[in-house]
Amino acid sequence: MDTTEAIPAIDLQKPEFYINRDASLLEFNKRVLAQARNEHMPLLERLNYLCISCSNLDEFYEVRVASVIQMAAIDPKVTGSDGLTPNDQLELISIKAHELVAEQYQVLNEILIPKLREQNIKFIRRKDWNEAQLKWLQTYFNEEVLPILTPVGLDSAHPFPRILNKSLNFIISLTGKDAFGRNSGRAILQAPRALPRIVQLPAEETHSGPHDFVFLSSIIHAFLDQLFNGMNIKGCYQFRVTRNSDFFVDDDAIDDLLLAVEGELAMRNYGDEVRLEIDANCPDETVAFLLARFEMTKQNLFLVDGPVNLNRLQEMIRMVDRPDLKFVPFKQSTPAQFARNKDMFAAIRRQDILLHHPFESFSPVVEFLRQAAASPEVLAIKQTLYRTGADSPIVNALIKAARAGKEVTVVIELRARFDEKANIDLASKLQEAAVHVVYGVVGYKTHAKMCLVLRREGKELINYVHLGTGNYHPKTTELYTDYGLFTCDKELGEDVRRVFAQLTSLGKVTKLNKLLQSPFTLHSGILEKIEREIDFAKKRKPAKIVIKVNAVVEEQAIQALYRASQAGVEVKLIVRGICTLRPGIPRVSENIEVRSIIGRFLEHERVYIFYNDGNQEIYASSADLMNRNMFRRVEVFFPIGNKKLQNRILREIDLYLNDNTQAWILQPDGHYRRIKRTEDQEPVQAQTQLLQEMQG
Repeated sequence: MDTTEAIPAIDLQKPEFYINRDASLLEFNKRVLAQARNEHMPLLERLNYLCISCSNLDEFYEVRVASVIQMAAIDPKVTGSDGLTPNDQLELISIKAHELVAEQYQVLNEILIPKLREQNIKFIRRKDWNEAQLKWLQTYFNEEVLPILTPVGLDSAHPFPRILNKSLNFIISLTGKDAFGRNSGRAILQAPRALPRIVQLPAEETHSGPHDFVFLSSIIHAFLDQLFNGMNIKGCYQFRVTRNSDFFVDDDAIDDLLLAVEGELAMRNYGDEVRLEIDANCPDETVAFLLARFEMTKQNLFLVDGPVNLNRLQEMIRMVDRPDLKFVPFKQSTPAQFARNKDMFAAIRRQDILLHHPFESFSPVVEFLRQAAASPEVLAIKQTLYRTGADSPIVNALIKAARAGKEVTVVIELRARFDEKANIDLASKLQEAAVHVVYGVVGYKTHAKMCLVLRREGKELINYVHLGTGNYHPKTTELYTDYGLFTCDKELGEDVRRVFAQLTSLGKVTKLNKLLQSPFTLHSGILEKIEREIDFAKKRKPAKIVIKVNAVVEEQAIQALYRASQAGVEVKLIVRGICTLRPGIPRVSENIEVRSIIGRFLEHERVYIFYNDGNQEIYASSADLMNRNMFRRVEVFFPIGNKKLQNRILREIDLYLNDNTQAWILQPDGHYRRIKRTEDQEPVQAQTQLLQEMQG
């Protein structure tokens, strides 16, 4: 008798089976912030983790909280899989975000600043300036700061100014009358973005230490009276406003996507207010005044004990030359296949080649395109670009190829969040070089990472392909973990060619040989593979699923994984950020483990492994288990067919599954517990081990 029949039917849509996605994302930021407390981390890297947690929170409010606020206004009764209404979510976000912010400032003030001082890296307060420092800072203020400051006194002729998103501002309380006899009592001063937020004191001129710094806010506070001649300053307090930075492009009402995105970008700095940060010393009356001006409630008000823009502390990290307080530099390796054979095409013809960044260099991808641009046998190059960075060698190679007379087509995603302006500039640069530029499909972001080079070899036309899990961005490949596959597999090459044809022309969906593609076959294909494991488990055969992604949110996939757990399938999930699946629920998800790795590098690759009765299938992709990746983006899900490469990925994934140094395990209540190894356990740190192995 099949024992699975004895399991009573359980409604897998119950809200209690799902973690709120926003709470899950804030949990991720707590794990990032925990690295700032980690005494095994280099000190300046700990400060960097603090900054990252702050910039993550900025984006969270700019995009996610902004959308929840909009939903609360449009449809306040709608609920998600967790059963929470938008207003319920906003209340939960407020509680957890306030806890996070309080911890950020506690870590800064009570841990990092004292530790930095021990290393002779100091933030000098105004009350501690010596005479030489005061003199130098007075000159600095007069020459570098004062000329570009524009204070605005508030009166009927000078209404409250429109405050730029995330800018540093001051609200100033005044008494007395100005030259025109006005006495409004208040003024607003916005610190121009051109000014550094942290200023290093020159040691010789100011009798300072080698790494003594002063906050711009302290300098402005100290010499503020020069801006208000003859008036008395009662108080000056920092504040910062975060605005809705997502933008809406009506896909049904646009003729030119480029113009539509450009129009929306102009408004990004002045979206609706979603968060207000104010110096904790600010009087209640002034706080109430600012809240009223921004039409905000205390739910999104943060009174902070320190600078209102902690992420700008990263400026100081770059200025301090203390290698002993930073990660040890490493040299990325190059696969032996390319080291032995300088002809990229010959190396790829011999065998599929896998790159694992940042442990292995991105340079082979650049060299692949450079050789394609120079090769007389290459007829055409097709490439997707989502984020690529300024002065990209990838872009330069594409331009050279076009100027050499090759047919070059680039699919640029204009709506890559916060890179829209860079991508518009990139599109113009490519078009000037006669590259065919298209903007993908209206309504669907092109997120797939694909490059195809068509080469004539004898009487044959051969497609050489690179498929990746991360962006064609040389800088992020030094910081993010990602896989990239080189192949000239005939069926895969034809699949990639068909996807490009789909993106650049009009026509019906074409059947693909090996790739799964969203928004067409990817979601259903994943569900089918999960169901296959369920069938094996029901037949009492070994069944296992391992998925490594950035986020797990999509409900149908979660429910399929719940069914898999119920059937006895072993499910291992390695999820960097959001996970709304709740593991460890009796009779629902007891066979599911969810772990998160937070280390030196940002975990970014997406890998899907299905045991398949011993004939394991391994896929890589740029797609997470999210609704947007499954239904609102163009993604590809590509197989790793080479047995040697399969075994390599399995071994590397096993390292992550056995990591007992940087791993966190998701608990049924939605919180994460850091793995603590026992005294008899050897430490396993996946990222460090991979780095050591690939550096030889």
